[in-house]
Amino acid sequence: MKAVVLAAGKGRRLWPLTENRPKPMIPVANRPILEHVVDALEDAGVEEVVLVVGSNRERVQSHFGNGQDWELEISYVVQAQQLGTGHALLQAEAQIGDAFVALNGDRIIDPDIIKRVWERHEETGDPVMSVTRVDEPSHYGVVELQGELVTRIEEKPHPELTTSDFINTGVFVFDPDIFAAIRQTDSRGEQALTDTLSVLGEEQRLRAVQYQGMWLDVSEPWDLLAVNDSLIAYEGPSGGEPATVDESAVVAEAAVIGDGVSVHPQAAVLRGVTLGDNVRVGPGVIVENAIILSDVTLKSGAVLTDCIIGANTTVGPNTTIEGGNTDVVLNDTVYHDVTFGGLIGDNVSVGGNVTVQPGAIIGNDAVIDGASRVTGRIDDGSHVQRG
Repeated sequence: MKAVVLAAGKGRRLWPLTENRPKPMIPVANRPILEHVVDALEDAGVEEVVLVVGSNRERVQSHFGNGQDWELEISYVVQAQQLGTGHALLQAEAQIGDAFVALNGDRIIDPDIIKRVWERHEETGDPVMSVTRVDEPSHYGVVELQGELVTRIEEKPHPELTTSDFINTGVFVFDPDIFAAIRQTDSRGEQALTDTLSVLGEEQRLRAVQYQGMWLDVSEPWDLLAVNDSLIAYEGPSGGEPATVDESAVVAEAAVIGDGVSVHPQAAVLRGVTLGDNVRVGPGVIVENAIILSDVTLKSGAVLTDCIIGANTTVGPNTTIEGGNTDVVLNDTVYHDVTFGGLIGDNVSVGGNVTVQPGAIIGNDAVIDGASRVTGRIDDGSHVQRG
């Protein structure tokens, strides 16, 4: 079995983390999103994987190599311009001779769904996609069904116009005929795979497999926290070696700890926390529902809730990331009542006694002076001064 994984997306809504790494390489539960996907492919019996890569592709290639750390043969093709998911899939055409699995590199799934769509294709010879039910289908590609046949796919319809609660999970099986179908589909500047699937549905040539297992999607920053929490529950907590935890510190069972972590006296690492490699949690620090990337220093008395901290960042003493629910604006879209304390990028210096209000996003290489109050968006390389 061969698989093509679409891993070239920029992930602009996850800025600033995606300035220095591709979206699929953002870590959750201390492993890149894409590694969870590759693990699922291996567990499903896939033998060859073609990764479609783009921006910052060196990060992907250096991490996965030729698949030597998995029982897989991994190769790469490049989507130089972001011209849609259909265009991304076309880049792999020369690598494909027979039926293959296609899936997104930023959605974490259970291996069972890969097996099921493959088996249904073998039984019918038709292209197959997986669908699942969700509470808010208008956030995704909504799929209308007649029995197991797909009749219509609509990307993010208005909630009041949504006619189905099934959505596209991004796991497919195609024959090489899909490449000609993509080229023949009318495009509006980008070649979207869903446009081609809609045509197949109208011709009653696309089947659906319903699935209600693990399906974790990352679109906005706060999704990282939800996915991290789900993976800790699904895979169980883990501890790196060697990790130094003072006997007076508290580390919850539902936490993931990287290698070389130190947790100092009276600190508390609570539920839903991932600490990357070489993180230093200073005395009296409290961390809850947070992703802390590698080489971060949290100085004494800091309190961090519902947040993501980029690599090699320092958070000063007695600084607070408040957490809780708030409204956030991303790319001119307002997201209401999301649980999101904030996102601090890579290589940021945050001084002492800083307050980061819910929903704030601080760009890479920024400097935040002590006793400042941070709200909204702070651009890369900014210097925020008190007052």
